Amino acid sequence: MNVQRSAAESAAATVAVPEAAPALDAADHGPGHGTDPDAASGRKGVGRGAQLVPVVLVVAGGLSVQFGSAVAALLMPRAGALGVVTLRLAAAALILLVVCRPKLRGHSRADWGTVVAFGVAMGGMNTLFYQALDRIPLGIAVTLEVLGPLALSVFASRRLINVLWAGLALVGVVLLGGGGADRLDPVGVAYALGAGAMWAAYIVFSARTGRRFPQADGLALAMVVAAVLSLPLGIWESGAKLTVPSTLALGAAVAVLSSVLPYTLELMALRRLPASTFAVMMSLEPAIAAMAGFLILSQALSTTDALAIALVIGASMGAVRSQTGPRKRKKKEG
Repeated sequence: MNVQRSAAESAAATVAVPEAAPALDAADHGPGHGTDPDAASGRKGVGRGAQLVPVVLVVAGGLSVQFGSAVAALLMPRAGALGVVTLRLAAAALILLVVCRPKLRGHSRADWGTVVAFGVAMGGMNTLFYQALDRIPLGIAVTLEVLGPLALSVFASRRLINVLWAGLALVGVVLLGGGGADRLDPVGVAYALGAGAMWAAYIVFSARTGRRFPQADGLALAMVVAAVLSLPLGIWESGAKLTVPSTLALGAAVAVLSSVLPYTLELMALRRLPASTFAVMMSLEPAIAAMAGFLILSQALSTTDALAIALVIGASMGAVRSQTGPRKRKKKEG
C-alpha cells in the first residue's frame, strides 16, 4: 500500500504508516442483503465488532511499545543504554529483512537518500530516547518526546487554535519540571526533547519512504541503516556484554515488543481506522508509558506529574482534532 497523505496530513496523524482505504463492510452491502431483516441485524452486530477491532489493535500496539520500553530499562544495567539500542535495532532489522525481503534493485538515488534519512531519524530517535529513559521515568520521557510530533502538527497546520494547544502542552512541561532543579535530570530531559525532534523527522521521512517503497520494504531498509549506525556506539559502550545469551534474548524481546509487533498491529488497524482517529489514540502513549513504568519499573508519578501528562495528552488530541476537522467539513461540502 502507498501512503495517501501529504506531509502535513502525516504530521497531523503523528505517525506515518501506510493507510488503507477499503471499508470492512463494503462487501456486505451487495445485492440481496437489503431485504433481509435478520441479515441487516447481523450486519449491525458485525459492524460494531469490526469497529472495535482496530481500536483494540491500536491499544495493543501502544501497550507493546511501552512495555517493551520498560523491558529495555530493565536491560540497561546489563548492556547500557546504547547497547540496548543496538540490540533492539539489529534484531528488528534482521526480523524485518526476513519477513519483508525488500528488493534492492530498481530504486533511484533519491529513493536511497530518503530511506537513509529515515534510518538516521529512526536511529537518532531511539538512541536519544533510551538515553533519556536511563535518567528519567518512562512516563515523563514519553510525554516530553511527544512534544516533537505535537510541534510538527502545530507548524504544519498553521491554524491559530493550535497555538492554544501548544500553550497547553507548554503548561504541562512546566509542571513536569516544577518540583525543583534536582527533581528531573536535566540531561535526561534534554535527551527526551531531542528524541521528540527526531520523532518529528521520523514522521516526515517515514511518509516520504512510504511513497517511494512498496509495503514495508522502506521500513526494513531504514531499520538496517539505523542498526548499522548504532552498532559502533553499542560496541563502544558494552562490548562483549552484547554477546551474553540472556542479554541477546532480552534484546530480541525488546525488538519484537517495541518495533516489529506494534508496527504490524498499527498497520492492521489503519486498514480499518481513519488516520485522524488513530492519531488521537496514539496521543494516549504517555499515559500507557506511565502505567508500564509503574507496573514494571515501580515508577510512581505524583499528582502534579499525572496532571502534566494529562495536559500534554489533551493538547495532542486537540491539535489532531482541530487539524482534521476542517478537512472533514471540506469533504462534506464538496
